Amino acid sequence: MPTISMFYGIIIRMYFAPKEHPPPHFHVYYGEYKATIDIRTCEVIQGDFPTKQKRLVLAWAELHQDELMADWQLVMNGEEPFKIQPLQ
Repeated sequence: MPTISMFYGIIIRMYFAPKEHPPPHFHVYYGEYKATIDIRTCEVIQGDFPTKQKRLVLAWAELHQDELMADWQLVMNGEEPFKIQPLQ
C-alpha cells in the first residue's frame, strides 16, 4: 500500500489494488491509530483517530480532494497513485 503523503507524524496511504471496494477512500495512520476516510465526503468511515490529528487529516483531504479522486482512479486501474503535497 503506497504512502501518498506524510505530515505531523500522520501517514496517508491508498491501496494499490484494482477493484478496491467503494466508496473512494484512503487509509490514515498515526501511532497505534488508524482510520479510513471517504474522499467524497471527507468523513471518517471506519476506525478512530485523535481529535487534533483527525481535524488535520480532514482539512488536508478537503484541500486535495481532486488529487485524491485522481489517485483513486489510478489505483482502480491497477496503476500506482501519485504523491500528494503534505499539509504545511
